[in-house]
Amino acid sequence: MIEVQHLTKRYGPFTAVDDVTFRVEAGEILGFLGPNGAGKTTTMRIITGYMPATEGKVIVAGHDVFEAPIEAKKRTGYLPETPPLYPDMTVRDYLTFVARIKGVAGREVRGRVDDVMKRTHVADMASRHCAKLSKGYRQRVGLAQALINNPDVLILDEPTAGLDPKQIIETRQLIKELGGSHTTVLSTHILPEVSQTCHRVVIISKGRVVAVDTPENLTARLRGSETMFLQVAATGGEIEPALAGIPGVTRVAVTPSGDGTLGVEVDSARGHDVRRDLAAAIVGRGWGLLELRPMRMSLEDIFLHLTTDESTVEAQPEPEAVDA
Repeated sequence: MIEVQHLTKRYGPFTAVDDVTFRVEAGEILGFLGPNGAGKTTTMRIITGYMPATEGKVIVAGHDVFEAPIEAKKRTGYLPETPPLYPDMTVRDYLTFVARIKGVAGREVRGRVDDVMKRTHVADMASRHCAKLSKGYRQRVGLAQALINNPDVLILDEPTAGLDPKQIIETRQLIKELGGSHTTVLSTHILPEVSQTCHRVVIISKGRVVAVDTPENLTARLRGSETMFLQVAATGGEIEPALAGIPGVTRVAVTPSGDGTLGVEVDSARGHDVRRDLAAAIVGRGWGLLELRPMRMSLEDIFLHLTTDESTVEAQPEPEAVDA
């Protein structure tokens, strides 16, 4: 549904986006992550046709953004960092205006406006001028305008910025519900939000893609092994050699707990599922197996691992678009 091929954007000698390539499948929710100044917003602006690229190609819903920009934009809903609201319009008037300029059929405009106001929880502000909305409501009205023409593709830049915890949960749920019927690229600094909402992540640093995968696969790739955690009711030094002898196990680390149990970390080679063998070895020796679970790197760990070198360098701000 979205294909980004060798995308590059230069501002004189400064390269904001450097040979970025990734693909988003139909109905997928893709998290787009990176430090400040990494090139996220520039990339999203190019995908939406807001600004041109220096090199590369972007296909949205089968249409080349640079060769057929109108057709691509018809199929794209965009929520930028700052929602594009008209302060002198009421929420209803603004969404009605957006629906008309986006080509929603006249007989369907009122229904579409009512529907998106309900879905984004702004119906209670329908008669309020946009200038008098709180930051959270402005953000939700911005999301409503992105949805108004029911686009195939949604590009959302920090969609939960400024929302309170209840509103964040509601917006996350809405985005998850949109997955399947809409292809979504979601930029955020809230890493748990990606874990809870997105199917895959693209991590960009210093203008270049450093990873594209699911958080689970990134964990396995970065560790180079699978890690299990066990809590065992046992004493003495027998547990380490008992587990180390299991085929596929590469490391066993035992930590005594204050309650008389042992915490055990077991690494195994990728592709080796040793859970049954671990359980059998412990239970067969009469020890109590209190817990057995996989250990995962958090998305924060993955993000820091992939961007630490670049984040030690002062990030350069992304240049703003200049009107012609």
